[in-house]
Amino acid sequence: MAEITAALVKELRDKTGAGMMDCKRALGDSGGDIEAAVDWLRKKGLSAAANKAGRVAAEGLIGAAVRGAAGALVEVNSETDFVARNQAFQAFVRTVGELAVTADGALDSLMHASYPGSGRSVEAELTYLISTIGENLVLRRSTRLSVEQGAIFSYVHNSLGPGIGKIGVIVALESSVRGEVLSDLGKQLAMHVAATNPRYLDIASVPASALERERAVLREQAQTSGKAESIVERMVDGRLRKFYEEVVLLEQIFVVDQETRISKVVEGAAKAAGSPITIAGFARYALGEGIERPRTDFAAEVAAQLQH
Repeated sequence: MAEITAALVKELRDKTGAGMMDCKRALGDSGGDIEAAVDWLRKKGLSAAANKAGRVAAEGLIGAAVRGAAGALVEVNSETDFVARNQAFQAFVRTVGELAVTADGALDSLMHASYPGSGRSVEAELTYLISTIGENLVLRRSTRLSVEQGAIFSYVHNSLGPGIGKIGVIVALESSVRGEVLSDLGKQLAMHVAATNPRYLDIASVPASALERERAVLREQAQTSGKAESIVERMVDGRLRKFYEEVVLLEQIFVVDQETRISKVVEGAAKAAGSPITIAGFARYALGEGIERPRTDFAAEVAAQLQH
């Protein structure tokens, strides 16, 4: 029997778009013959994914899962919003989110994790789902947060079911506090993050490059006033404070009362609980953000159809 090498598996995978484990199984059953393995995959309906891999997938669902002191977000994309209402697709997103909680946070590790009840990896299950649903599907990203002491809290906006929706947030709170004080704070903060989309946790987290870029823009704007350089610098400092209030979570104004800074909200909760509470981290996924969607010229499409 021919040796099933990694290079052979990769060649078949590149040729068919099927999952790694399915390619390995196909080659094993086909004696290492690539063409026979292609036919094996086609018969199983597992090579159909290759025909769909080039299509843009910007719809789908965000999955959020929490298990005590650990939580995760995943984004699984589809070509159409219709698929987001498919029960099998929803189950996949929910299951992968739960698997991500116990993974190491790396997308590659998650793709190679065993998918419950299928005998396949997550990657192979996704390939199988592509052939079943008939659209390109992409497990795009995954984020995991955990704390030594405390809990993770989640919120899903535009929910289509438990733990799945269009915007997902997880917030990590480090504290020895238990009960309603911590859970109420965690849930409210997760909803706040969903609404305001902060980019950084605190001022110290803002990269120097981002700060200098913002300062340069603000300085150029202030210089158009014609005022003295010393006044320009004060104007820049004032506008930077507004910048921090927009992008830094702890500097933002709480959406619930529209007046208290988030840092003070956390301090107040800690005082009420009688023990320190710290926001250890947060993550926010909005479906399809950053994906370039093709622009379609409907008139041109109709004109092209009329020419045939």
